[in-house]
Amino acid sequence: MTDRAAVLHATWPPAATRKLGPFTLRAGAGGGKRVSAASCDGVPDSDALAAAEREMDAAGGQTLFSVRPDQGAFDRMLTDRGYLVLDPTLWLTCPIDRLTEMPPPETGFTVWPPLQVQREIWEAGKIGPARIAVMERVEAPRTSILGRVEDRPAGTAFVAVHGGTAMVHALEVLKDARRKGLAGWMMIHAARWAAEQGAAEMAVLVTEANGGAIAFYRGLGMTGERCYHYRLRP
Repeated sequence: MTDRAAVLHATWPPAATRKLGPFTLRAGAGGGKRVSAASCDGVPDSDALAAAEREMDAAGGQTLFSVRPDQGAFDRMLTDRGYLVLDPTLWLTCPIDRLTEMPPPETGFTVWPPLQVQREIWEAGKIGPARIAVMERVEAPRTSILGRVEDRPAGTAFVAVHGGTAMVHALEVLKDARRKGLAGWMMIHAARWAAEQGAAEMAVLVTEANGGAIAFYRGLGMTGERCYHYRLRP
């Protein structure tokens, strides 16, 4: 079974982590909730939870936890303390050979480091320098995909491989280039590169509220279930 936490840490790493009792605290350096949320092994007692809260408060960021579906008791503790639920997120996967057909020519290229035009496409999608820094921290095999449609750059994505799983992050297509098949071709380019790195599985994360993205990935044959949701102290 895929170690999801290990894949996420390897392919989208925080700037720093440290253990505090049963908790793993993360410093995201502005890279978003995924690299900033604390996580817990098992069910903490109230003293351990309070200690984790104090540490996050002292760091000056949000007091934010990532909670897996099997952590019902921990989730209830956070409910009792007034925490809000944010961004229930699905983990969707498929065997990599579902996505290794030959794509149309000139629709995508692997590029590392990302080109300036890719950075501009990400910026248009509100994926800024702090998230680019996350990509640059990755030590696993990694690359970016430059997507092209109608003879111009129009999409970009990041992909990295850990433990046989290729994780695609930050797939972005310019608004005026959407609904032209580019996102699917970019996923195929990512899968073909990942297969060369020895990956057997493709994976993505998508929030449950993003119905369009879920439909797109399911249309590629990807399936899955909830991976986590966040709990934020207001």
